[in-house]
Amino acid sequence: MLKLRQSALLVLLGLAGVAQAQPVWISVGDQGYQLLRKLDAGAKSRESRQLAADGRLAKGAVGETVHLVQVDEALLPKLSDSIHENLRHCGGFIVHRDLKEAQAALKGAAAPLAGLVAPSYAIDNQAAVNQLLPQLQDSNILGTIQSLSNYQNRFYTTSHGVNASNWIAAQWKQLAGNRGDVTVEQFAHASWPQKSVILTIKGTDNSAETIVLGGHLDSTVGSGTGESSRAPGADDDASGVASLTEVIRVLLAGNYQPRRTIKFMAYSAEEVGLRGSADIAKRFKQQQAKVVGALQLDMTNYQGDAQDIFLFTDYTNAAQNTFLANLAKVYLPSLKVGYSQCGYACSDHASWNAQGYAASFPFESSFNNSNPYIHSRNDTLASSGNQAKHALKFSQLALAYAVELGSDGPAAKLR
Repeated sequence: MLKLRQSALLVLLGLAGVAQAQPVWISVGDQGYQLLRKLDAGAKSRESRQLAADGRLAKGAVGETVHLVQVDEALLPKLSDSIHENLRHCGGFIVHRDLKEAQAALKGAAAPLAGLVAPSYAIDNQAAVNQLLPQLQDSNILGTIQSLSNYQNRFYTTSHGVNASNWIAAQWKQLAGNRGDVTVEQFAHASWPQKSVILTIKGTDNSAETIVLGGHLDSTVGSGTGESSRAPGADDDASGVASLTEVIRVLLAGNYQPRRTIKFMAYSAEEVGLRGSADIAKRFKQQQAKVVGALQLDMTNYQGDAQDIFLFTDYTNAAQNTFLANLAKVYLPSLKVGYSQCGYACSDHASWNAQGYAASFPFESSFNNSNPYIHSRNDTLASSGNQAKHALKFSQLALAYAVELGSDGPAAKLR
């Protein structure tokens, strides 16, 4: 009972912090900036810069204009809502801790970590991958989506959002069992109560290098999301978390032991400026973490096109995108892969790209044909046909990605 009271108090304190919103700095794409100006005519761009799709602009090229603006924190859900309603995508802006950090974002993606060598991207672990792939079950993904969408909402400031984070942590701990090389932690964020969740499978002889696979756990129905709001978020993004959870289950049930460290993450507060993933990616960069690749699963269960999986080519790593396409050819030859773009900061992959890490974002449809029900009370399993067969494809691709990169040892040292 005492723990329950303490938990409730922490949530209330977190809510109080949000209620007393402070000005924050954001970087936002030009279309999002124009919508912001309609919400708040006083919002003015302090600086602006053109960024290319890979975060850097070649000489003479024309890129996307990104603005640096200071806004009231309470306006962020409204901005997110407006971007979704008008531009048909999530995100579109990144929240920064201070002006200095925001100005750094306008320079494009940070330089890669010194000494971090890109993986070979060779597909040479087919025996291990082919043994594990058939064990992935869409029924398990369906069950996880249902459990997460049963919450009233998973907004980053509500008690339901806090409880959903706790539920994911408990499920992942159950899957980890007694394995000594597997840990589950909840990553606390300073400005809101919902925690991100991280499961780590420690690598053996190459544990200093890390692979990240993530999706966001929060949900929203726009600017008015509160305790009583119904925001099931079945596709956005219970589906991505569920796809990853099934990969975790199969890897651990099969006693897979990677050589590189693999981290699975369920990010908090994606819907209000990629805040959870930005916190984590910044922390990793500060700690000089050798993240050789990051994969984002945000919406995996609504098939809006004839193609199965779309790789977004903007603000992602071209070499890793090619690797994912090759993985699909080798392990999932019946799948059709397409390519699309989603603009500045459309999901959590952008947080890793901003820190100079190789990031990719395989998506359920092309940008123009994405799920029309997200950010509404109609984002339910019924809107995806009460099935998880489409989400299973992303579990399959993510498992192949994790095992192929996770099975590689240290690079040979030059004499």
